[in-house]
Amino acid sequence: MTTNLTTPASTEFIDILTKTALAYRSKSKDRPQVEVVVNALLQAEIAAKQQKIIYPFPSMLGEWRLCFATGTKKVQRRGGIILGKGFYVPNFAKAKIAFSTNTDENLGKGEIKNSAELGFMKLQFSGLTKYWGKKNLLTFDFDKIELSLLNRTLYRGNVKSRKTANQDFYNQTTTGKLPFFAFFLTTDDFIAARGRGGGLALWIRE
Repeated sequence: MTTNLTTPASTEFIDILTKTALAYRSKSKDRPQVEVVVNALLQAEIAAKQQKIIYPFPSMLGEWRLCFATGTKKVQRRGGIILGKGFYVPNFAKAKIAFSTNTDENLGKGEIKNSAELGFMKLQFSGLTKYWGKKNLLTFDFDKIELSLLNRTLYRGNVKSRKTANQDFYNQTTTGKLPFFAFFLTTDDFIAARGRGGGLALWIRE
């Protein structure tokens, strides 16, 4: 069974994440506790796997602001990682991600911009994305960097540590060593995913 959760069923984790997004956007102090948000994200991830939900690439297009994230901790004895404590991104620091496409949206070929703003300073990485629909997996590869101050570009250049060449990126048959986001929830107001490093993230529509 495949389902598009653009209009999700009413479940507790949806309500919690919706409240989280609304509280963050309005800068309200009445936010769900960190542990509650982490648990809601985990429940959403489990539901997506159990119900075999598939999200279309167009549901992720647009600009999103990072609202909440978790770190990870390495487990020395057994190997692997465990989730670190979650945290709300401070409102004064803007971390954004944007997905776009110049081709047929259903092909899953697009572009990515990942930026961080602090005061009047902005650092942005951009590159290519490929969406693996049946896995809800979005791989990406940055190839450009730009630093600006007061909307004036101070530096623009290429990123040297690339995993693939531009002309080969869309022809990759496996995710390889590329960074990725495994999306497990997308709505009109927010999206949530697990990164390759194991951390969870929640973005709200900007």
